[in-house]
Amino acid sequence: MTPAPFGARLDDVVVRFGTQRRMTVAGTTYKDDATTALDGVDLTIRPGVITGILGRNGAGKSTLLSLLASYTRPTSGTIRVGPDAADDLWEDPWENPWVTANVQLVRESGDLQDEEKVSESLKYYADMRPYWDADLAARLLDLFEVNPRKKPSALSRGKRSAVGAIIGLAARAPLTVLDEVYLGMDAPTRYAFYDEILADYAEHPRTILLSSHLVEEVARLFEDVVVLHRGKVLLAEPAEQIQARGFSLTGPARAVEQIAAGRRVLHRQQLGATVQVTLEGAPADGESAAARAAGVEIGSLPLQDLFVRLTQPDLDARGAVAAGQDGGAR
Repeated sequence: MTPAPFGARLDDVVVRFGTQRRMTVAGTTYKDDATTALDGVDLTIRPGVITGILGRNGAGKSTLLSLLASYTRPTSGTIRVGPDAADDLWEDPWENPWVTANVQLVRESGDLQDEEKVSESLKYYADMRPYWDADLAARLLDLFEVNPRKKPSALSRGKRSAVGAIIGLAARAPLTVLDEVYLGMDAPTRYAFYDEILADYAEHPRTILLSSHLVEEVARLFEDVVVLHRGKVLLAEPAEQIQARGFSLTGPARAVEQIAAGRRVLHRQQLGATVQVTLEGAPADGESAAARAAGVEIGSLPLQDLFVRLTQPDLDARGAVAAGQDGGAR
């Protein structure tokens, strides 16, 4: 049986961790929030698609994912999770047995019982997840060469991560959340994991959220992409639409700067008389022909490059410098 995939919706969600006391000029003290992990997040996760959750370290990715699995409670705002066919019945995941039974969050550690055999951890998850596939779990143990008789404490970091990946896939939860699960895996194991995600997703559709810093490797999996930056949602769009948000120009400096004039410059580098700029948006009608005539090459922008450029800490400053010195976008 394949359950209906779950979607999720966050409205004005704020998450703050910890407080600290501050002193006013008058000498009185007050409590102030020490860390804001998420700041006014509005986001809808489409059911039944694979969504990439991207962001630099500290952007709020793990906090967002833990909210959906009821590991964290928001400071303010609302969260609703549920199947696509019953949007009006979506529920708050916090301390909600129905939601938690249908949401599987796997973090790098795999959340394993260190002093129990891997087989015992798998039995625990099999009892907790109504759609658990024991045959799939056994096959993946062989594929990733994990000895189920060993304790997690005796496994390498990569093998522990592989166990987490097995749990995430074998649970077949309507909402499957994989937070940096690949860490520690070698390249062949990672690619085998990605292939298994696509194969099992095709046979048993569900909603999969995948957080990763290896954007170039996993970009082919994504149907939707969410980019978090400093606790806010910077972008949340279909992958094809996001990849059309930027392009590059490479060629003689004067010709490149003429074509780039009036556009927002995301990145600029120069080697001798040749300049390459990364611009936000898509080429305008007729721009490609004009660029070719001027000896300028127009290139597409991979998702990883666009992500890096859009989340640069000093993006605005760089854009201003480029505009002031070279006639680029403001």
